[in-house]
Amino acid sequence: MFRIDELIVYREYEQEQEQDQVLNDMAFIVEETETMGMPVSDLRGLYFSCIHKLTELAGTYGFEGNLWHSYLTWLLVNNENVFSHASEIRGEVDGSINALVEHDYEIFRELYALNFEALEEKLGAHCFFMIADYVNAPQSSKVFNERIRDRICELSEKLAGAKDVHEFKEDMTSFYKDFGVGKLGLHKAFRVAHDEDGVQIVPITKIAHVHLDDLVGYELAKKKLIENTEAFVQGRKANNCLLFGDAGTGKSSSIKGILNEYYDQGLRIIEVYKHQFQDLNDVIAQVKNRNYRFIIYMDDLSFEEFEIEYKYLKAVIEGGLERKPENVLIYATSNRRHLIREKFSDKEERRDDLHTSDTVQEKLSLAYRFGLKIYFGSPSKKEFQNIVRVLADKHGITMSEEELFLKANQWELQYGGLSGRTAQQFIDHLLGQERKDV
Repeated sequence: MFRIDELIVYREYEQEQEQDQVLNDMAFIVEETETMGMPVSDLRGLYFSCIHKLTELAGTYGFEGNLWHSYLTWLLVNNENVFSHASEIRGEVDGSINALVEHDYEIFRELYALNFEALEEKLGAHCFFMIADYVNAPQSSKVFNERIRDRICELSEKLAGAKDVHEFKEDMTSFYKDFGVGKLGLHKAFRVAHDEDGVQIVPITKIAHVHLDDLVGYELAKKKLIENTEAFVQGRKANNCLLFGDAGTGKSSSIKGILNEYYDQGLRIIEVYKHQFQDLNDVIAQVKNRNYRFIIYMDDLSFEEFEIEYKYLKAVIEGGLERKPENVLIYATSNRRHLIREKFSDKEERRDDLHTSDTVQEKLSLAYRFGLKIYFGSPSKKEFQNIVRVLADKHGITMSEEELFLKANQWELQYGGLSGRTAQQFIDHLLGQERKDV
C-alpha cells in the first residue's frame, strides 16, 4: 500500500490538472486491488487512464525510459518546499529538515519500487511493458530544453537505483543545487501574465540560443555588460543597465547572450512590457526570496510625452519605500538615450515654464536611474563588412570576398542600412538562395 498520506515535506503539488492525479489514482488502484473493494473492471479503466497520462507526460516533456519513474522524478524536481528552496544553488543544508526529508524519500523509494507485474496480474492488464523502456522522438520536449530533459531522465535512473535513502537524498540535493526547483529553476526566461489568481510568472519555453561570441564587434560594450552581470550573479554590487543606440546593433541579442552565459550560475530573466509596469511590485514580491538572480528585461523601451507608465518604473528602480531586493536588476534596451521622447518644440515650451529645470529633470530622471548606460552604434562600412565576413564563415558560405562584399553593400542600401541585423538578414538571404538552388 502506498503511504502518500504520510508525506510531510513533499505533501503538496502544483501540477497541471490532467497530470497531478496520477499519483493519487495509482495509490487508489493499489489499495483497492489489495482489499478488492471495487470491481476490477472499474480499476482497469482507471489504470489505463493513468498509463495514458504518463504517455502524455512523455510527449509534453520528452521523457524516456521508465515513464512511471520519470513521473515521480518530475514531481520531485517541481515540488517547491522549504527543503528544495534551501537547496537550490546552495546544495546541502543543515538542520532537522533533513530527517523529515529522508522520511518522505523512504516513501518515494517505495513508489519507485512498485511491482507493476504483480499489479497488472490482479487487474488482468498487460501494458506497462510498453512504457517501462520508452523511446521518444528526437527533440520531443515542448517544455524543457534538451539539457534539462536529459538531466531529469538521468536523475530518474539514479533515484530508481539508489541503494538507500541517503544516496537518494544526495542525488536530489545535487539536482537542486545544479538546476534549482520548480518553474524558476528549470527554465531560463519568463514573461508576465494575468489569470484569475492575479499576476503570474510564466516560463518561456523556446529561447534563442544566442551567445555573446555570436555578436561580432562591440567588444567594449560587451565587456561592460559582462562585468556588471558577473558582479550581480556573484553577489556583488551591480547597476541597473540601459543598452541604447541605433536599431539592429545587437542590444537585445546581447541580453539573450548574457542569459545563456550565466544561466548555470543562477541567472534568470523576466521579460516585462510597458503596459505591465504596474505589476512590477507583484513580480518582484514573487522572486525576492529565491536563491536565483533575476534580471527584469524591458526591450525597446521608450515613452511618448503623454505616457505615464515610466513613473511606475521610476518608483520600482529607486524611490519607493521598499528597497529593491539584491537579487533583482533591471536591464532595458532602447533606441533613445533618455527613453522619453524629446522634441524641438520642448524648447519653446520651456520659455513659458516658470520651472524649466524641473521640467527637464522630470523627463531625464528615469534614464538617470540606470547606473550603467552602454552605447551600441551603427558599424562603419568596414565594420559592417567584417560582420558579414564572420557570419559567412560561420555558416559555411563559399563566395569570393569581393562578390560577398558587393552583394552585402547592395543589400544594406536596399534593406536597412549598416547594422548587425542587416548583415544577418543578408546572410539568411544567401542561405535561403543556396537551399533553393539545391
